[in-house]
Amino acid sequence: MSAKIGRPSDNPRLNKISVRISNEDKEILETYCLKENVNKTEAISRGIKKLKDGKK
Repeated sequence: MSAKIGRPSDNPRLNKISVRISNEDKEILETYCLKENVNKTEAISRGIKKLKDGKK
């Protein structure tokens, strides 16, 4: 059997969640992603880390 093919990662994201958000929250997320040139996963990860650090 061959090894898994894909991009190697130092931070594999093995967990998947699904959430429903308001249109306003979706617009905020998409605007942030465009401004910071990141994907939604990275933007959400940054937000979660801010929760951990106690920042607003």
